[in-house]
Amino acid sequence: FAATEEASDEQIRGLFDANYFGMVRVLRAALPLLRKQGSGHILGVSSGLGIASLPMIGFYAATKWAVEALHESLAPEVKGFGLKVTLVEPGAYATDFGKSSQVADVLEPYADFRKQFLKQLANVERGDPEATAEAILKLVDAENPPLRLALGNSILPRARAAYAERLKTWEAWEDVSNAA
Repeated sequence: FAATEEASDEQIRGLFDANYFGMVRVLRAALPLLRKQGSGHILGVSSGLGIASLPMIGFYAATKWAVEALHESLAPEVKGFGLKVTLVEPGAYATDFGKSSQVADVLEPYADFRKQFLKQLANVERGDPEATAEAILKLVDAENPPLRLALGNSILPRARAAYAERLKTWEAWEDVSNAA
């Protein structure tokens, strides 16, 4: 939890080591076994923040965007081996996760923004972690599972808003883009 200029290189590396490079190591270890057996379903744990980021959580979101990109690339790479790939994109849950998160030292110019943002986060509706198991079981039992499965009722509205804004911007700048 940090503004972009607040986190140390060490904190950022630690986040990428855990959320991205650790996952890459597991994939590299599992893929030869899954290819050999000719079937399997890889579930990559992303986040709603892998679809649309928020301030003060940009580094965490960046790790999840990296997870998203890798699994999007992985899915067609391994389809011919009988392997399925799904990104699980959970929203906020009613857990102690936030309490265990590392918080960077506050730089004074961001103190008020951080305080206001934390107030907003405190009011975010959180999902029930117990309800996730049934959704995951439905996912792994599906004959044709999706590449992405959003968990929680906040993800789809945020994704719709984010992509609508992106499309609006890309379309508004289409002439400039095409001229390049």
